[in-house]
Amino acid sequence: MIEEEFFDRLKKKVLPYFESGEGHGFDHVDRVYKLALRISEDEDVDMDVVRASVLLHDVARRKEEESRVNGFSREDRICHAEEGAKMVPGILRDVGFPYDKIDYVVDAVATHRYSKNLEAKTREAEILQDADRLDALGAIIIVRMMEATVKNGRPVYDSSIPIKEKYDGSKSTMINHIYEKILKITPDSFKTVKAKEIAKGRYDFVKEFAERYVGEIEGKI
Repeated sequence: MIEEEFFDRLKKKVLPYFESGEGHGFDHVDRVYKLALRISEDEDVDMDVVRASVLLHDVARRKEEESRVNGFSREDRICHAEEGAKMVPGILRDVGFPYDKIDYVVDAVATHRYSKNLEAKTREAEILQDADRLDALGAIIIVRMMEATVKNGRPVYDSSIPIKEKYDGSKSTMINHIYEKILKITPDSFKTVKAKEIAKGRYDFVKEFAERYVGEIEGKI
C-alpha cells in the first residue's frame, strides 16, 4: 500500500484542476474522499485505487463547465467522467503511481457519473460511485442546491410548475429538482452495506425537508 504522503502530494497535484462553484469544487472531492475511506473500512479493496480514483474523479469538471458556458448543446458538451478517464493515466504516471493499477483508476473514473447509470466493473469503482452519490443527499445537498438556486436566479418552489416523472436535465425550481432527481437516489440503489446505511439517514432528511417546505408554503404545516 502506498504511503499517506503520496496522496497528500496527489491532492496538491490535482488542486489546480478545480475551482469553486455549483458544489463541485475540491471541497466536494474532499467530502467524497472521507466517505470513501469510511465505506472501505468494511471492504476488501485496494485502497490505493480507491484513494486515487476519488481524488481524480472530477478533474475534468472545469472542462465540462467551460463547454456548457460556451454554448455547447447538452449532447455535445464534454462529459467530465469520460474526459477525466482520458486525463488520469498522464497524471498518475507523472506522480509515479503503480503502473499496474492505473487501468483500475481509469475504469472507476469513467463509470462514476450518476446520470450515466454505468455499471462499475470493480468494488473500488462501486465505492467511488457510492461515495460520490452520498454527497448528493443530506444537509450537504440542500446547501449546495440553495447556493445554485440563488446564483442562477431560480425559484425555490413554484406550485404552478408540475413535477416531472422523469428527470430531463432541466432545473425549474429547487423543490422540483429534489423530487425529479435527488429523491431518485434511493438507499437501495447503493452498492455497499455502509453506503446504504449512510444513505438512509441522508435520504430521509432531504425528503422531510422538501415535504415540510412545501407544507409550510401552502399553510398545511
